Amino acid sequence: MIGRPKFVLASGSPRRLSLLNQAGIEPDALRPADVDETPKRGELPRVCATRLARAKADAALKSVQLDDDLRGAYILAADTVVAVGRRILPKAELVDEAVQCLRLLSGRNHRVYTAICLVTPKESFRQRLVETRVRFKRLTAEDIQAYIDSGEWRGKAGGYAVQGIAGSFVVKMVGSYTSVVGLPLYESTALLDGEGFPVRAGWIDAS
Repeated sequence: MIGRPKFVLASGSPRRLSLLNQAGIEPDALRPADVDETPKRGELPRVCATRLARAKADAALKSVQLDDDLRGAYILAADTVVAVGRRILPKAELVDEAVQCLRLLSGRNHRVYTAICLVTPKESFRQRLVETRVRFKRLTAEDIQAYIDSGEWRGKAGGYAVQGIAGSFVVKMVGSYTSVVGLPLYESTALLDGEGFPVRAGWIDAS
C-alpha cells in the first residue's frame, strides 16, 4: 500500500512474526534487540516483562534512528515471562533447565505475562501488559522425556511452546492464547489502531 507508514518488529521471533502476519500486518523490517533478559534480584514477573519490552523498544528505536528508510516508523517490542507465583522461569537453553521447568509446571497453575511496548512515529511510548493463567496436566516421566527429546522447548520461556506439542499439556487457559505464544494480538492491534496505524490495510491480501 502506497503511503502506508513504516512498521518495525523489534524481535527475531518467528512466532511473533507469524502472529502479526495472521493479523494481516507485514513488518517492513525486523530489529531484534540484544538485551540482557536476566531478571533483577527480587523482580516481580510483571515488572520484569514490562521492563524488558521497554528495553527492547529503546534498542530498536536507536537502530531505526540511524536508518533513513525506517526513521519515523512504528516500532513494536514484546517480552514474555512465565512464572509460578513470584518465581520467574528461565528461557530454557539446557536440558536440565527444561526438565526443571516441566516438573514445576506439572499438574499446577502458572501465569504467563507478555508486555508489549509500541513506539509511535513521534517517539512516544505506549505499553500494555497481558496476564494469562495456564494449568498443565500432571506430566509423567515419559511425557517429560519425550518432550525433551522433541527439542521444542529450546529457547522458550518456561521451557515449552504452547503452539506446539505442549498445547496438549494445557488443561485450562484463562486469558489470551496469542499472548502465551508471544504476542497478544488483540492488545497489539488495538494499540497500533489507537495510534493511527492502518491495521486493516493488509486484510484483503491476508486471505
